[in-house]
Amino acid sequence: MRIAFIGGGVMAQAIIAGVKDAGLDASIIVGEPFEMRRESLKNDLGVEATDNNKEAVTGADIIVLAVKPQQLDAVAGELKGVLNSDQTVLSIMAGVKMHSIGLKLGHTKLIRVMPNTPAQIRKGISAWHASDSVDQATIDFVGSMLKAIGDELKFSDEKNIDIATALSGSGPGYVFVMIEALADAGVELGLPVHVARHLASQTVLGSAALQRESGKHPAELRNMVTSPGGTTAAGLAELENGAFRATIANAVRSAYERGEELAGGK
Repeated sequence: MRIAFIGGGVMAQAIIAGVKDAGLDASIIVGEPFEMRRESLKNDLGVEATDNNKEAVTGADIIVLAVKPQQLDAVAGELKGVLNSDQTVLSIMAGVKMHSIGLKLGHTKLIRVMPNTPAQIRKGISAWHASDSVDQATIDFVGSMLKAIGDELKFSDEKNIDIATALSGSGPGYVFVMIEALADAGVELGLPVHVARHLASQTVLGSAALQRESGKHPAELRNMVTSPGGTTAAGLAELENGAFRATIANAVRSAYERGEELAGGK
């Protein structure tokens, strides 16, 4: 499989490294305007790199749009009319719907993926959707490619990608704030900064792993750690007083609504 990345930023590099580490049968070229980044891609990841996007996509089976949404018009201006009907365009641009991508590129074989930042350490989760015209071989390969950077969920309805963007795409930001808040509280009570941060991050990591591996509902696990009249009960009561659950739900809802606004050009 020949893969052309348009843009060689952090997420593109994460996917490329995952593909290489997984030993997938793929040759990779990156269209990247910045010379220092091109050299880094060549030297660190062993891929081809060019400053010419038309050259990059020539002969590619999959073209990954790994640019910022505001750069789509410029990229589309370069690629429209250059792509052939056998090529599949895969977008990792947050909030940009397949309909818009298809119109701008004049193309129908499309895949939309929402990865998240833990993909950098192969612990990501990617939500994705493919148009009906994408062949099964390409779908299978993309599934393997996304598994190389973590977990993946393929949806039959593109709307779920927009919801996943607000939940798992933006979610690491919410989790980082929680880690920061836990650590800050530990420091306030007297722990050294590095100790509090280690305790906080490992607590989040271990709790998530326990929930995934046990298969238990989060509420069941919460009850297991909460003794009547105990310390956890006191802390949870304070979270309820601060509308913690509602705040998290509102954060996801606000992220989703903002994504819809951005998709509409607002």
